[in-house]
Amino acid sequence: MNTEDEPLWSPGRRELEDSNVAVFMEWLAETRGLDFPDYATLWRWSATDLTGFWSAVWEFYGLDSVSGYDEVLADATMPGARWFTGARLNFAERCLAQATDVRPALVSVTEDGAPVETSWEQLRRDVADAAAALRDMGVGPGDCVAGYLTNLPQAVVALLATAAVGAVWTACSPDFGTPSVLARLGQARPAVLVAVDGYRYGGKEYDRRTTVAELLHGLPTVRHLLLIDHLFPGTTLERPMRSDVAVRVWSALPTTEAAPVFADVPFDHPLWILWSSGTTGIPKGIVQGHGGIVVELLKALGLGVDLRPEDRYLFVTSTSWMVWNFLVGGLLHGSTVVLYDGSPTHPDAAGVWRVAERTRATVVGVGAAYLAAVERSGLHPAADLDLGALRSVVQTGSAMARSTWHWVYDRLAPGGRLQSICGGTDVCSALAGGSPLLPVRAGRISGPCLGVALASWDDAGRPLTGEQGELVVRAPLPSMPLRFVDDPDDIRYRASYFDTYPGVWRHGDWITIDKDLSLVVSGRSDSTLNRMGVRMGSADIYSVVEQVPGVVDSLVVGVELDDGDYYMPLFVVTADGAALDDGLRQRITAAIRRELSPRHVPDAIVPVPAVPRTVTGKKLEVPVKRILQGARVADVGSEGAVTHFGMLSWFADFAARRAADADAGQR
Repeated sequence: MNTEDEPLWSPGRRELEDSNVAVFMEWLAETRGLDFPDYATLWRWSATDLTGFWSAVWEFYGLDSVSGYDEVLADATMPGARWFTGARLNFAERCLAQATDVRPALVSVTEDGAPVETSWEQLRRDVADAAAALRDMGVGPGDCVAGYLTNLPQAVVALLATAAVGAVWTACSPDFGTPSVLARLGQARPAVLVAVDGYRYGGKEYDRRTTVAELLHGLPTVRHLLLIDHLFPGTTLERPMRSDVAVRVWSALPTTEAAPVFADVPFDHPLWILWSSGTTGIPKGIVQGHGGIVVELLKALGLGVDLRPEDRYLFVTSTSWMVWNFLVGGLLHGSTVVLYDGSPTHPDAAGVWRVAERTRATVVGVGAAYLAAVERSGLHPAADLDLGALRSVVQTGSAMARSTWHWVYDRLAPGGRLQSICGGTDVCSALAGGSPLLPVRAGRISGPCLGVALASWDDAGRPLTGEQGELVVRAPLPSMPLRFVDDPDDIRYRASYFDTYPGVWRHGDWITIDKDLSLVVSGRSDSTLNRMGVRMGSADIYSVVEQVPGVVDSLVVGVELDDGDYYMPLFVVTADGAALDDGLRQRITAAIRRELSPRHVPDAIVPVPAVPRTVTGKKLEVPVKRILQGARVADVGSEGAVTHFGMLSWFADFAARRAADADAGQR
């Protein structure tokens, strides 16, 4: 084996015998007579015997004592699969069912404050009070409650209270611009807006009272405002508000001294609406159900991440990213959820690891871009901080350079397990990720997640091994969308996932799956680089270019032009804003030619001030490509949904200069 493929981490006795998935395998042998010698055979069974696997998850996690059901999978058609017909589950009730006085439910921490613990009993009381307030506002099943919130304990309470009454939750983070918030929440038609008056980020305070008033004017369906007085106790709004909106202040909600009351809802009752990035059109409102989310997050966090009740689980996120919901799902396992409300790079690049130290976090989730930033900073968290409690790092958002994998083991968590996962908002979970039973190798995701019929297909729908193809899911998952908002006859839903391979979910990523089931995701298939018939994912380019000294970030796109030509520029951010000279261009070109392919040497290497990203850290390849093809900035992105939003205008100017130069050359 190539020394580069030597495992960075391998399972030991604890993982092979005492991890959640190992115990699950023992339980299968004892209760069902199913003996699986390794993860690969377990996965193949889980992805083919859907009834057997998901009924086992149901029983293993004690849901059989909560509700019966008629059939596990009454209809396997995608879209429209019908799971656990006849079952009744409430997400909030399941989250609070693990209450204990042994450990807190939540630990909340701001940039400079001490961690604050919320007991399970206090969380139950807070949910009961908030749910009673919502019911008093007339909220019930079928209504929508929208949050305009940062990562506060009140956000968790508001979600659980909404679920408790059977209403539908949706949220946007206050770092989104007002048009981006309205583009999402307006589609949901909320009856109640739960909003924060302001927040702190990067050492600064941001007053959002004026924005809240603007949102109310842009959301005509809102009849009640529940204002969280976070920065300004006894807060009032800064500008006139709609006279037909009743206002309550969170800190003044009456206490009920009663246990929470949970709506008795069917398995497929809508739980929340998550939103797509909105960088390629109007954001899609993805509706997911109580039951599907419960069983998926029990499986994904329990049998995949190996989350345990004694864990302190931190994921660095905003309320707009699906991993916030993935974080709250830790309550289903009785784990303590750590909520960080602040910048990951405050007071320096190791800000997240300082939070992990203060909260004694054991499982920490971050984006790939953040890990790369800490690597570039030269900091040494393992040496400088007490991270002795940390046992696992979960990484998502995008592919990660091999050097960053090694950095995690050299300078962050030498004895921990790095779990690289991919999935998305579409299913609010992972499709592929780590397992305590599988080794960790640099640059590779360990394998498909249990229950996920993952495959790589060519254009004709033939399966591929060891070759790059489209990431598909051949069988339904319980957390797949029930529907999209405002999508009669599921037209947008079908077009998003099922147009390429009817009846099979096409996720939109390029993936290579090897014989050992480990895999590499090479970027979005709608931003594939295709030079002279040779396809390559953008992540392959980044993995080489961003290792060249002097390069800190990059963006590459392949643009099909109207005249039939193909233009592939590489945009580069240099270290400390240094000039992009001919020497650096030559080193970049040589690295691509040597490590990848002469065909994928870019047509131009252009310096840029910054690379625009979604708020979840994904590079805006498709929007930039569309701008270079002539699209308007307003049609591909909106301020607040994009970091470095002004860069989109920079790319529009770049496209205009290219077009002017081409016209001048033809005269």
